[in-house]
Amino acid sequence: MTHSLALKVADAVADLLAEPDTAHVSPRTTTTHRQHLAYGPTGIALMHIERAARGLGPWQRAHDWLAVAARKPFTSGPDSHPFYGAPALAHTVACAAEHLPGPYQRALDTLDAQIATDIGRRLGAAHRRIDAGLLPQLAELDVIRGLSGYGAYLLRRDPGSADMRTVLDYCVRLTEPITDRDDVLPGWWTVSGPSGLPDERFGDGHANTGLAHGIGGVLALLALAARQGPLVDGHHGAMRTILAWLDHWQEEVGHSPAWPYWITRAELREGRPTPSAPRRPSWCYGTAGLARAQQLAALALGDTQRQIEAEKALVAALTDAAQLKATTDHGLCHGTAGLAHIAARMSSDAHPSTAGQLRATAPALLSSMCPPGTGPAGIALTMLHDEEAGPGFLNGAAGTAMALQAPATAVPPHSAWDACLLIA
Repeated sequence: MTHSLALKVADAVADLLAEPDTAHVSPRTTTTHRQHLAYGPTGIALMHIERAARGLGPWQRAHDWLAVAARKPFTSGPDSHPFYGAPALAHTVACAAEHLPGPYQRALDTLDAQIATDIGRRLGAAHRRIDAGLLPQLAELDVIRGLSGYGAYLLRRDPGSADMRTVLDYCVRLTEPITDRDDVLPGWWTVSGPSGLPDERFGDGHANTGLAHGIGGVLALLALAARQGPLVDGHHGAMRTILAWLDHWQEEVGHSPAWPYWITRAELREGRPTPSAPRRPSWCYGTAGLARAQQLAALALGDTQRQIEAEKALVAALTDAAQLKATTDHGLCHGTAGLAHIAARMSSDAHPSTAGQLRATAPALLSSMCPPGTGPAGIALTMLHDEEAGPGFLNGAAGTAMALQAPATAVPPHSAWDACLLIA
């Protein structure tokens, strides 16, 4: 019953977002947020692409939302990134082109050429920064704004390309230590706070572990690339360096392993993280994203023990009342939908001893989003009327609707919509 209700909620969200002219969305969606994959029409189109690929809806809905997004030119060059501007549009168009290559191929070729130029510029700046012995900005390396996100796109579009290899070479180089004021730091130690902006609480910078903004995303990219074939010099060694870092900073929360969101300079010198209350085990930060990254790395390295430990870590987090209590929304980025989708993805690759445990987490997660006895239309309207979450992909209704499909059906996505999250 829970699974059926979840699918009906996804249907209801799609119907409420069927046509741009009649959809229950704020004008900001198609104006202020037009170029944002996270919040705008490209993310809503992504939902309709996945549904059409599954045979659950018409392709026209996806085309209409893409047409709204593309009424004006998209930003490219230095002001764009994987979740904003031309690269964000490219991810959505590429997902459609996998199923309908004719209508979208010309636009995709143009976008690919621009992205290749952007990657070359970013890599040049990154290597000059490393050569100078300087610390990186988060936006250089992360999934949302940086080279890990560009790598995710290339891995789907052209995994054997020279551009893909140069991004992987950069990821390897990023794991080399760097010395700053007599401290030996990991190469991904950034100069800012977790927001990417100067922060007096992080005057000496920090090492970010998250999948969205930290070294977790670099690990996931290296692991996915290793599983698909493109290897570069030092590839496995770089993964092991990141895994050793995560092993060192692993802590216990209740009865489950967890990882701090970041490490400060004071914690680095102390050699252990500051104790904290249980945190949400989300995609962007925490156990869910890092467990997936470590599972993928273990599969790439043939490390069965680490694979099982990563899978058990997610099961423990998703059955820990304190960590679930800290998860206060239903979105894809840091909410319940993201947890359910990652659990489904991990179960597809899981060791036989843990696959069933991962699948068994789905009913409770789906029930928390879609309480039995509640009408699907009412749940969908509540999602769309949540002004903070909105209708979009990363926090909002479209992303949540997509994330309900795999755990409710035990069938992986039919498009590569979640490739931009570096979990598949």
